Amino acid sequence: MRRYIVITLSLLLALTAVAGKRLTLTDVTGGALRAEGMRAVTAMPDGETYAQISDDGRRIVLYSFKTGREVGVLFDAATVKGSTIGTVEGYQLSADGRRLLIETDVKRIYRRSYTASYYLYDVRNNRATPLSDGGPQQAPLFSPDGLQVAFVRANNIYIVKLLYDNAEVQVTKDGEANAVINGIPDWVNEEEFGVERAMVFTADSRQLVWVRYDERHVKEYSMPLFKGLRPERSEFADYPGFYTYKYPIAGGQNAAVSVWSYDIESRRTRQLEVPMDADGYIPRIVATDDASRVAVCTLNRHQDCLRVYMVNPLSTVSKLAVEDRSDKYIREEAVSGLRISGQHILLPSDRDGNMHLYLYNLNGQLLRQIERGDYEVSAVYGYDEKSGNAYYASHENGATDQRVWVARKDGRRECLTPKAGWSTAVFSSNWQYFIHTWSNLDTPFVYTVCNHSGKPLATLVDNQALRDALKEYDMGERSLFCFTTSEGVTLNGWLVKPAGFDASKRYPVVMYQYGGPGSQQVKDAWSNGMCGQGALLEQYLCQQGFVCVCVDNRGTGGRGAEFEKCTYRQLGVLEARDQVEAALWLGSLPYVDKERIGIWGWSYGGFNTLMSMSEGRAVFRAGIAIAPPTSWRYYDTIYTERFMRTPQENPTGYDDCPIARVGSLHGALLLCHGMADDNVHYRNTAEYTEALVQADKDFRQLVYTNRNHSIYGGNTRNHLFRQCCDFFEKELKN
Repeated sequence: MRRYIVITLSLLLALTAVAGKRLTLTDVTGGALRAEGMRAVTAMPDGETYAQISDDGRRIVLYSFKTGREVGVLFDAATVKGSTIGTVEGYQLSADGRRLLIETDVKRIYRRSYTASYYLYDVRNNRATPLSDGGPQQAPLFSPDGLQVAFVRANNIYIVKLLYDNAEVQVTKDGEANAVINGIPDWVNEEEFGVERAMVFTADSRQLVWVRYDERHVKEYSMPLFKGLRPERSEFADYPGFYTYKYPIAGGQNAAVSVWSYDIESRRTRQLEVPMDADGYIPRIVATDDASRVAVCTLNRHQDCLRVYMVNPLSTVSKLAVEDRSDKYIREEAVSGLRISGQHILLPSDRDGNMHLYLYNLNGQLLRQIERGDYEVSAVYGYDEKSGNAYYASHENGATDQRVWVARKDGRRECLTPKAGWSTAVFSSNWQYFIHTWSNLDTPFVYTVCNHSGKPLATLVDNQALRDALKEYDMGERSLFCFTTSEGVTLNGWLVKPAGFDASKRYPVVMYQYGGPGSQQVKDAWSNGMCGQGALLEQYLCQQGFVCVCVDNRGTGGRGAEFEKCTYRQLGVLEARDQVEAALWLGSLPYVDKERIGIWGWSYGGFNTLMSMSEGRAVFRAGIAIAPPTSWRYYDTIYTERFMRTPQENPTGYDDCPIARVGSLHGALLLCHGMADDNVHYRNTAEYTEALVQADKDFRQLVYTNRNHSIYGGNTRNHLFRQCCDFFEKELKN
């Protein structure tokens, strides 16, 4: 008996010695296991170097593209003359490389917009001076000659003339909060077209061209604000306040947009004659190398017709250069991926069923299709005027794989990053080098410098320290898979199994998804998972005894226009059907407990969670919806109408929503929402919970004071995920 005990204790000690550490939620939310990256990288005009902010935020350092080694310091806060500058939070380089705009004291507004205090820094004399003494600035922009800077303050445009002792000229005077905005977009254009600046200089630096947004007739939305903590809003200590801004809901009135130019020498302002519908959009304006032409992109309200006009800022006359149409909608990537360089327009379009690149001259003549095939172009890097080469990323090896390519002028194409996984690139200004970022399911980001042929020259970041740290933990196996639904649709997914996985056991499953139009969560990449970081939150759940899964439903990206646009005018219907089918397929696996499957998601993923739990087939025992839209009638015009048209045109599509499906809800439900969410308003959860109450449905709810759509700040994120994990622990394992 004694010998048996000794042997057992010995084995136990041996097993304890080799067992890895267990993750904590603070490991996930605190950043200790976050991959190292490269931020604020700027290719320098010389084509041989790039700049980057140092880790301590005190210097802007120059590195060689050829070797990856430090070759100089562009700015050093410790030695700068003139103004005292603390931490560099961002910077902007003039075209000639002689001046910098140093960004400090950033105050966030919405997802992309912010104000900051900017300093003009002269590289040659090592001196910094404030850009303006009139208050924080927004969206500053160097002129091409580097001698002027335009910026926005309080919705008006100003120009600082550097050769005239930094004299400041006010260009517009009609800017007013919640009324008229000049040079920067309103909330909905910023959010849905991914733009934070709406002004450009002409190539000769003599004209400034901008978009004016008249939002006086757009209805307002107000969010309550409280004192709160971290940060504490002392102004609301006695009485709560409100933040009020213009937010056009689907079918409502948008800001009226127009394009204007300002002649810097004569100080004359002109309205440019851009043909467009009264309720249309201007998602981009782009400078060209021709001072007499500025490219203005327009979309009609249905967003099925994109036009690129060449507009003369002096004569005000516009000429149509390019028109692209779709029988459903123009994808936002066609706008954000548009590139104009020298005398050419590089346009992404899915006109043949997949997103491909088309080359035009500035007069609108189609010169050639850059590349073609049964795959999607997923990122556009640009066009080299000298060689005629185009650079892009694509899914030529399947939707879960992304590689960087060059398409040459003679039609030949070469893959510059042949390694399977997920690759992105930042190119030098002369296209002779690029910084290659690569990862896969099992490998954190690796940054290398490559030459124009893709040959690695130096490794910049390998995240070896993170890989070594992760070896100390009990990390589960990650894998990609695909399956076919009962409707014959093949879907992609990834799966994380617990360390020490036992195929004879039946595990509860947590399904994470997003599922919105054009999105993609299933990739052979380190960024997978609710929190990214190599699915670190999923690994934590696996250590609690779950199997974690993610499936990209119909409507997601990377698989062509037909797969992505099949959800048109009926958001949520096919997506929910596919998530239910995924749960049914998982339930057929021998190691899955089909009675203990949960689902969760954030934003569109929250909407998809609620639609899936109300689909009619009771496959989900529990679900968590974080910041979910619950009726598309409450969401903004640009996003919603792109996929649904207006409620007046498509009432049936709008009526099929989580609120309408509340009677069919099955499973335990947790709702989480920030009260200061400017994107998906708390209204969505408030109205949904009322529907739940009246339908006599039980649920749990978490409300986060003063938190926006990302629900973070102080201990907030840690608290949120602890509640979510505890909820799944209670509902799926008891």
